[in-house]
Amino acid sequence: MIVVDTNIIAYRLLPGSGGAIVDPLLAIDAEWAAPLLWRSELRNVLAGLIRSGKASVADGEAIMHRAHLCLTGGEHVVSDDLVLRLVARSRCSAYDCEFVALALALQTKLVTADRLLRESFPSICRRPEDFAA
Repeated sequence: MIVVDTNIIAYRLLPGSGGAIVDPLLAIDAEWAAPLLWRSELRNVLAGLIRSGKASVADGEAIMHRAHLCLTGGEHVVSDDLVLRLVARSRCSAYDCEFVALALALQTKLVTADRLLRESFPSICRRPEDFAA
């Protein structure tokens, strides 16, 4: 199991946006986990696509449905205390620290494209490119 941030989830589900990133991850570990926050973040990504005319509401609904299927059993509530401790030792947002907190709780790695997260928590975070062939 790996923890993935919302960008990685979006790469998996949005057409043409990240097969080169996602395919190697899925080949190594298809069991993905994320804090419940991923839902709001992905909806926000979809809101931007809908408002820009790049996706319809129906497209957004279908993507959210597929996302739920991809993360069935992989959604987790994270510790408030741990998130706040992580915030205190980094410049990362509480939102981003939720993903780190989950990786710590599950004793696994977080795959993220976020440079600040990787620099702040190098023992936990990995770039998606690290999994490419």
